[in-house]
Amino acid sequence: MQLHIRHETIYQYEEPVKYSIQTLRLTPRRDAGQHAMSWRVSTPGRRMEQTDAYGNITHLLTYEEPHREISVIVQGVVETGTSETFADEGPLAPLAYLAPTPLTRPDPELRTFASRYLVGDASLRTRVERLADALHKAIQYRRGVTVVTDAAATVLARGEGVCQDHAHAFVACCRSAGIPSRYVSGYVYSPDAPEVASHAWADVWLGPNNGWMSLDITHRQTVGERHCRLAVGRDYLDAAPVRGVRQGGGGESMQVAVFVATSPQQQQQQQQQ
Repeated sequence: MQLHIRHETIYQYEEPVKYSIQTLRLTPRRDAGQHAMSWRVSTPGRRMEQTDAYGNITHLLTYEEPHREISVIVQGVVETGTSETFADEGPLAPLAYLAPTPLTRPDPELRTFASRYLVGDASLRTRVERLADALHKAIQYRRGVTVVTDAAATVLARGEGVCQDHAHAFVACCRSAGIPSRYVSGYVYSPDAPEVASHAWADVWLGPNNGWMSLDITHRQTVGERHCRLAVGRDYLDAAPVRGVRQGGGGESMQVAVFVATSPQQQQQQQQQ
């Protein structure tokens, strides 16, 4: 499938910003199963491209002139495949994705929840799929009830959250049972719910014979040709599409628009709605 993607992020500030620096993880990964046929990053200031420790293509954006707005626009066409698993371990061994982080540290309740589905004689794939299904039911999708600093255990106890929270909870449960798992940020083509085009899910390591499997807990499915991977990491902070700091500026507002379509015509219709 060919996904036509456009992602616009605009920051506006109450006062002039003297200096800002942003890390952009907004370029599709060079993973098996997807290929960027074309991709363009448009920003002010200076950019330096590099690949981070997780294999993510990043741009370090520095803007040293006084400014009250930053506009970051990426767009292009990505060809995706249907494979549910891929054997490439990436630059880090799977064991690197076992250690908990502040956002994925389990508490006793989360450990108990995880053990209900991950302990048993069924195949590892069956067990992690059962876990994903249980988390989909346990954490109802609801916008505006969580923030990016909410930990997985907190979200599971609350029972509400968004795709980021589903991914964190899944990763935390797997790691609590000794199963390597990582957070994934990216895009999804969802014609019935275009507002969730910017998305997050999780990878789980099924062993050297099967490799990584990607699970979209929010949509209750394995990841396939409707998904485009941007970045992976231990949690959101490692894979966030945009993160940065600034000097000055006062209050800040941010506008984000993401369009994922299967043709230029469909994308144009989305932008006009």
